[in-house]
Amino acid sequence: MEVVNAVGRRKTAVARIYVSAGTGKITVNKRDIKDYFPTEVLQIVISQPLHLVNAAGAYDIKVNVKGGGLKGQAEAVRLAIARALCQINAENRPVLKKEGLLTRDSRMVERKKYGRRKARRRFQFSKR
Repeated sequence: MEVVNAVGRRKTAVARIYVSAGTGKITVNKRDIKDYFPTEVLQIVISQPLHLVNAAGAYDIKVNVKGGGLKGQAEAVRLAIARALCQINAENRPVLKKEGLLTRDSRMVERKKYGRRKARRRFQFSKR
């Protein structure tokens, strides 16, 4: 099997992954997944597509991720892994689609407007 690459995005995080046949080792920015994502919840989020298609120990995954926070980065990696699994085997697509893992979550932070304290929050009104 050749190396399959895919891109996943969430908020301002962008994850590029390279999937090859292997033993199930996941490396994020040249660090082990347990070092980069310390909480178990984020590690479960990342491995979710692999467990759905029963491919948990079948592939080695190298991830380059930048931007955003840990939660956004983890969800970007999850989308990239799901897309790569669809490239590897088209039969994985219905299972991943049903769980909503192939949908790009397009919610972003709204920009701050001038004359406001935040995007929509106004400055406090003082009558006197």
